[in-house]
Amino acid sequence: MTATTPTWRRVTQHRLFWPLAALAALLVANTINRPSFLSIGVRDGHLEGSLVLLLKNGAPLLLVALGMTLVIATRGIDLSVGAVVAISGAVALTFIASSPDPGSVTTVLVAMGLALVLSFVLGLWNGFLVAVVGIQPIIATLVLMMAGRGIAMLITGGQITTVTSAPFKTLGSGFWLGLPVAVLVAGAVFAAVAVLTRRTALGMLIESVGINPAASRLAGVRSRSIIWTVYAVCSLFAGLAGLMISSGTMAADANNAGLFIELDAILAVVIGGTSLAGGKFSLSGTLVGVLIIQTLTFTVTLLGISPSVTPLFKAVVVIAVCLAQSPVVRDKLAARRRRAAPNAAVAAEVGA
Repeated sequence: MTATTPTWRRVTQHRLFWPLAALAALLVANTINRPSFLSIGVRDGHLEGSLVLLLKNGAPLLLVALGMTLVIATRGIDLSVGAVVAISGAVALTFIASSPDPGSVTTVLVAMGLALVLSFVLGLWNGFLVAVVGIQPIIATLVLMMAGRGIAMLITGGQITTVTSAPFKTLGSGFWLGLPVAVLVAGAVFAAVAVLTRRTALGMLIESVGINPAASRLAGVRSRSIIWTVYAVCSLFAGLAGLMISSGTMAADANNAGLFIELDAILAVVIGGTSLAGGKFSLSGTLVGVLIIQTLTFTVTLLGISPSVTPLFKAVVVIAVCLAQSPVVRDKLAARRRRAAPNAAVAAEVGA
């Protein structure tokens, strides 16, 4: 694009234009179906409304998608995040349930700390397999994906573990300053990742590893350490998401907690414009992708459609957005416009 390129064309060619357009279309469709969709009220001192619920429910997915963005930027993939979500919730709730004082803040903090430490260790294991052993990321993380839910089942004894603990419930269902705690935590993590990757050299190093690992290594970049780190961080964020999910339901379900969340996270990253081939990534694009997926899920529920059909609508939206972002599709459409312009001029002259 040059300085003479029309403003509307520069806007439409921005990589976030079509994702934002899809999000706007979903919001409009929801508003038409339910005029109160965009309304936000105050009840018992905190905000409530469909938008607040949408953000609250999307907070765990945002955490997982942030970690997935960093992993994908290094040419990797992490299929184990759903299993880590289940393991994290299982560890925290089992510890709280076995404690003599489940309502103690200390007990809850220790339980959450254990869950996050274990999640981080599992991420280090994934990073070790990929960066040190040299196993393909999809295979390395598939190992934990398959074994992770079995580990969660062992922790919970094959049962759905439930507890009653007000401090733990705060993470998934509590409010602070009128806003959901889950949204505040996810927002703080997003801001921290954005600062670390865009205000320091970390983001550039991650992108260099994804663009050309061999060249970055020859340039002195410790690619192995970076790959190891992003997998550990991705798993840590998944563990935090697992705490949110289990806190919201006050139950640890090893079979269903975080089920398919890895696929939603990958979809959010792709919709946001980050290439699966690695390299440049967009955190803001990932945020938009998460909002699209969460809004679409909300829309399907609002229309009374069975949740089992939701993946079909997700697939349609993903295909449409990805086609709109595809350089090949854009080039073909631009070529057609260029061919059509002379024909239109000739037709105008003949008509005159």
